[in-house]
Amino acid sequence: MAEKKVKGANQVISTGRRKKSVARVRLIPGSGKCTVNGRDMAKYLQRDTLLLVARRPFAVTNSGEKFDVIVNVSGGGVSGQAGAISHGIARALVKYDEMYKKELKEAGLLTRDPRMKERKKYGLKKARKASQFSKR
Repeated sequence: MAEKKVKGANQVISTGRRKKSVARVRLIPGSGKCTVNGRDMAKYLQRDTLLLVARRPFAVTNSGEKFDVIVNVSGGGVSGQAGAISHGIARALVKYDEMYKKELKEAGLLTRDPRMKERKKYGLKKARKASQFSKR
């Protein structure tokens, strides 16, 4: 479906989403190098917890050193982007090999997290925050 031949290697392209973030993930068989928006994934995400979140699909499937990952991510904050990268990598791994689907599904990595920011309502300061009530 979304497979292309690039320099004799199989390439899988997938999309991951979380909150307002969208990650376009390209999975290429290689040595385990990960780049996000042209920078190394560790330098882009900065925090170790976010790096663990983004690389979790590889940890679940024990396939971290088999693939090079190229990611373009936009929208949202760094935490949402890490979740989008994780979702995109998991979907790309399933496209590459259906054997990974059971492990990733059990870990909950194939499910898109539906939680979004609630919209602001008129008359309030934020979605639910109102000004202090004054009786007089």
